[in-house]
Amino acid sequence: MSERTGRARAASLPYLLLTPAVLALCLALGYPLVRQLLLSFQEFGLAQQFGRPPDWVGLANYRELLTDAYLWRVTARTVVFCLLNAALTMVLGVGLALVMRTMSKPVRLLTQTGLLLAWAMPVVASLTVWQWLFDTQYGVVNYVLTALGGDFEGHGWLLRPLSFFFVATVVVVWMSVPFVAFTVYAALTQLPGELMEAAEIDGAGMVHRLRYVILPSIRPVLLVVGLLQVIWDLRVFTQIFILQEAGGSASETNLLGTYIYRLGIGGGDFGTSAAVAVFMLALTVVLTAPYVRAMLRQERQA
Repeated sequence: MSERTGRARAASLPYLLLTPAVLALCLALGYPLVRQLLLSFQEFGLAQQFGRPPDWVGLANYRELLTDAYLWRVTARTVVFCLLNAALTMVLGVGLALVMRTMSKPVRLLTQTGLLLAWAMPVVASLTVWQWLFDTQYGVVNYVLTALGGDFEGHGWLLRPLSFFFVATVVVVWMSVPFVAFTVYAALTQLPGELMEAAEIDGAGMVHRLRYVILPSIRPVLLVVGLLQVIWDLRVFTQIFILQEAGGSASETNLLGTYIYRLGIGGGDFGTSAAVAVFMLALTVVLTAPYVRAMLRQERQA
């Protein structure tokens, strides 16, 4: 009996050790989520910030949002921006990882150092540099394009939505590519050399090796990185907000992140802002569901 009790205690010890961390995680993540959900069913404005009890409005905030044409425009804009940036980041990151695999060691170390510096640079600091590059009067981009024969003298990149999102895409992709490149390169270093040699002996060219050997071998890593990239690009806020403050039109360039901020902090309508945040959470689940299913299918096959 004592031996059985000892085995039971030994089996339950890992769960007991994990319990404090799990409780802390549930408290840290669960309370804000529940608070946000409750807030989305309330009318919570400036008066409530000064002590007035919030009014329970039920689904009124959601009904108002679902009939708001501007929300659907912002949602479509956010989804397109997210998917485009995630796709560009994955293509450039994977391509850079493949190139680093063929570099000599000194060149690879220099490239990795540059990528690490770009990745570690604070967002606000990097955006200050990008604003100067695309500045209307003194920007290097306008100067170079004008010198090449283009009509870009005094061009305002942030004044029009299309060019605004071009600048935002450049900034977001530039800051995201290093993570993808480092992660995929780490996965490429784990590929068995015998596998690549066998493919070469069988006469497979570079394209066929990439399609039938390399990409299938690192598919689990690509799925995880792609999932994270979609989540991050859907929630992008700082880059859009700072570029809006630098001269972009907020109403024409809002994404869901900045729209939530301007509804809540900017407009004082925290109930509606919370409802948009819950809507954004549901949209995140919908967009990431294919990746999660693919990861689960990959795990079952493994």
